[in-house]
Amino acid sequence: MTSPPAFRSSRVPASGPFLQMDIAKTAARKNGVVVVDLSIGASDLAPPAEALETLKASVDDPATHSYCLKSGTQPLLEAAVGWYGERYGLQLDPGAEALSLIGAQEGLAHALLAVADAGDAILMTEVAYPSYFGAVQVAGLQPVYMRLGPDLLPLLDAVEQADLRRAKVLLLNYPNNPTSAVASAEFFQRAIDLCRANGILLIHDNPYVDLVFGGGTSPSPLCLPGGRECVLELFSFAKSFHLGGFRLGFALGNRNAIASLEAVKGPIDFNQYKGIMRMGITCLGLPREVLLRDALVWQRRAAALVEALRREGCEVSMPTAALVSCLGGPEGTACHDVRALVSLPLAAAAAPPPGMYLWLRLPGQGADDVSFCQQLVARTGVALAPGQGFGPGGRGFVRVALVQPEEVLATCAVQIVAAMREVGLQAAVPNA
Repeated sequence: MTSPPAFRSSRVPASGPFLQMDIAKTAARKNGVVVVDLSIGASDLAPPAEALETLKASVDDPATHSYCLKSGTQPLLEAAVGWYGERYGLQLDPGAEALSLIGAQEGLAHALLAVADAGDAILMTEVAYPSYFGAVQVAGLQPVYMRLGPDLLPLLDAVEQADLRRAKVLLLNYPNNPTSAVASAEFFQRAIDLCRANGILLIHDNPYVDLVFGGGTSPSPLCLPGGRECVLELFSFAKSFHLGGFRLGFALGNRNAIASLEAVKGPIDFNQYKGIMRMGITCLGLPREVLLRDALVWQRRAAALVEALRREGCEVSMPTAALVSCLGGPEGTACHDVRALVSLPLAAAAAPPPGMYLWLRLPGQGADDVSFCQQLVARTGVALAPGQGFGPGGRGFVRVALVQPEEVLATCAVQIVAAMREVGLQAAVPNA
């Protein structure tokens, strides 16, 4: 008997550890376990009230009810380039160097289709946001994974010349998900110089631009010398303004890359709802103090979780609350290599200054992060993200999203360490 057609392209990504975790969370709930989900990086903070009021007013405006063509995005793009110019001192052309997105994740997936051909290489870190891997596969690109150095930044100098010749894109993301590592302007300048020398487009996914501690400003490669020649930077409203469900972002950068991305998006979508874009304009006009206040929430939560883990006997490093200082390390860098901390009971990559995550190495050699996360949620209801979902360099790690109040995170820390002992990781946990 002939098998029915699969109707499935070879470019369709396979399901991975996050589907397994979703199944595990569903099973735990069916068994009566209350799940505390620290596996998803969805902000639990409230969107700005001003933005919600803008949306409410827009719903009753008939001008927002029709399809939104390119001209309808112009107010958002003008606000975006104005925001960027005020923060970074570079004035961009909203008509040619900016494009609205239905979220930065959509923008990245379409950008890869727009600027490279199937079979081209893409340089990307061995630990990265999970959707990157799927977007690369859908675009038919060949990933070249870059190893991370002691500062959790890719070792650009270690990329082979043959890979540089066939690469069309260098994909970066700092402040980083999942490691929370930061990159300095000096690092970005080296990346720009590398891309210009080899005809490569640097795509910088920058949704965590405002999640820095101590009032610092996260570097942007686009404003650096040569940036406009080879950088496409993606921004989102999901993290800075807690609008993840509204799906809004924008791209800034090289006009050729913007034009290619616009051409790909043209037959696929009609842009976001105008009322949501008006929300974005309102957000970009908010005072910086609003963003700094929210960044302090993530800082306090990180400190609470780290302190709770320490009380349970786990050696986890917490940096000072400033972008430019991390346990005495050089400006803008983390101070430890996550791969060098295998001897510690539970090791974080110095919990680098910005971000809404802790990236933790499980104790012992060869720990199965997926199995541990499944058993943890079944036993305690605490759900973490297994490191294998973040690429080939994530095995043996877990990511903790700081999306619960401090007291909840402290309780979860106790449950995490207790579960380690119960599932046989006690050899590396003190007082087991």
